Amino acid sequence: MKPSNIKLSPVRKITTLFLLCIFAGSTFTACNKFLDTKPEDFVTPENYYNTEADLDRALNGVYNRLIDNFGRMYSRGLYSFLSMSDEFFYKNITVNNLKVMDFDAGQLDVGKLWEVAYQGIDRANLLLENVDKPKMDEKKRGAIKGQALFLRAYYYFILVDNYGGVPLKLSSTKSPVEPALPRSSVAEVYASILNDMKAAEPLVNDISTYTNNERVTTTAVQAILAKVYLTMAGEPLKDVSKYADALTYVNKVIASGKHSLNPDYSAIFINHSKDINESKECLWEIGMYGNQQGSTQLAGGVGIENGVESPDDNVGYSNGPVHPSARLFNLFAAEDKRRDWNIAPYKYSIVNGVVTKVAYTPAQIYERTAGKWRREYETQVPKNRSYNSTNFPVIRYADVLLMKAEAENAVNGPVAEAYEAINMVRRRGYGKPPATPDATVDLPAGLGKDEFLEAVQDERARELSFEGARKHDLIRWGLYLSKMQSLAAEVAASAPSAWKYSGNAAKNTTARNVLFPIPTTETTINHLAEQNKGW
Repeated sequence: MKPSNIKLSPVRKITTLFLLCIFAGSTFTACNKFLDTKPEDFVTPENYYNTEADLDRALNGVYNRLIDNFGRMYSRGLYSFLSMSDEFFYKNITVNNLKVMDFDAGQLDVGKLWEVAYQGIDRANLLLENVDKPKMDEKKRGAIKGQALFLRAYYYFILVDNYGGVPLKLSSTKSPVEPALPRSSVAEVYASILNDMKAAEPLVNDISTYTNNERVTTTAVQAILAKVYLTMAGEPLKDVSKYADALTYVNKVIASGKHSLNPDYSAIFINHSKDINESKECLWEIGMYGNQQGSTQLAGGVGIENGVESPDDNVGYSNGPVHPSARLFNLFAAEDKRRDWNIAPYKYSIVNGVVTKVAYTPAQIYERTAGKWRREYETQVPKNRSYNSTNFPVIRYADVLLMKAEAENAVNGPVAEAYEAINMVRRRGYGKPPATPDATVDLPAGLGKDEFLEAVQDERARELSFEGARKHDLIRWGLYLSKMQSLAAEVAASAPSAWKYSGNAAKNTTARNVLFPIPTTETTINHLAEQNKGW
């Protein structure tokens, strides 16, 4: 258990028992009597969901799908190989791989992301259909219902963000031969997301109710609603009226007074690695637990998939697969402390049998790896090469402030409130007190609306690098294809010859890559699910 944290317990496994009547030494009458006996060890909706504890276990099962054992959700994929953008590339991968955007509708990870999201949705549906069964405190029941509603909506947000319109299923699966559903439109899916999240907002608990931030709470719902509205304001819906709604919800989070910036940027991620609660800065985290050894299967790969290169298990192994693009590195000023935290300035090597920290030279930009979460700070031992208990932050207060700056600018232009929101993030990034104006790092006054938006876009890239935000942002801004194409040209023109392959993902990106294909596993059995354009 993490200090000051209570980890979500593993979902209770629901199994079906198949009874076999063996006739040796028995009569048909005895066998029939045995089969007529009502089984008492089946777990079904009829004999489950009868107590508050049953509802809690079922809710844990809904959360559980955010930590897919195969790494497609927040244990790995959603901040790494499923979020390819202009901020990073994968070392030594050149062809025939999702990591260089060379894949088709049969790609395993694309199919598994779809599958796991719908598993979460089906679990939420089943819980919502049975949440009123037990006798219990109504406020506690409401909190469970609110979390289930939000999580169902959040799984749909992941789906619509990655695949476009998807089948909208709001009731649990009762039979494997249920009729197939066609894809709903993007607008219809977002309408359902808003309906569920807004219904969840008054039901879920305040974050002060818990000793950790792994449960969905009021401010988490509000912050994600702001993100949903900002997305709707951009591509593909382009409903600019939603900027005002986004502003409403970020202002709710700010006015709550529940959250603030950690004055030390690196401390956020060190605390994650040390399993220390970060509920002031981080509104909602995906709670990882253990290292995938034993019966608990809730570990992840934060800082392994995207960590500092190290061959040593005591430091914490990572082969350092995720490398920053030179574009990302050069986006930081040398004085910005986030640069050498987000992008590791060193690696670990074994020199003459001794584990040694080796600094990169100023010219070694492509050699560097992501450094946001560093395994050297992990406290759980022995350290596993593939799994750890480091939480992943879905939404941070810095993100809220940057959404505030963007939405304020869209609605009212670059007014003082928009400037202050982005400048608080910038000051902290340079090691300055977030609330104290500082002319050396604050944005210059007098920026136009478009110039201010560009400043916000760059600031989001710096602040949220390697957190799975960049691809999402570029798509909603309508910049994904152009940014990837320009990166391919930059790499071809200026990268050292040994690193020319680092532009392959960008080079392979075409208009179809704004969305994943509908997986072959879905289109094969659901002939109503039309494929996305270009796939």
